[in-house]
Amino acid sequence: MWWQYIIVVVVLALGVCGFLTLTSFETRVLSRKTKRTAESMYGNYADSDRKQRRYAKIRHGQSQDDEHGTP
Repeated sequence: MWWQYIIVVVVLALGVCGFLTLTSFETRVLSRKTKRTAESMYGNYADSDRKQRRYAKIRHGQSQDDEHGTP
């Protein structure tokens, strides 16, 4: 009967160690250093300057974010 207490303690200790290992792994992976900047990431999604000016000229200076206008 006493061996059941030892098994429970070992299982709980393994569970705690497993949880700490998983969380530290996730923290290391998600917070690692990178050389990417906002400019390098979002530069791929912006229109060219010429396209932006052409759109503004067609919309009379109205930006794409403000298509519906405010009263």
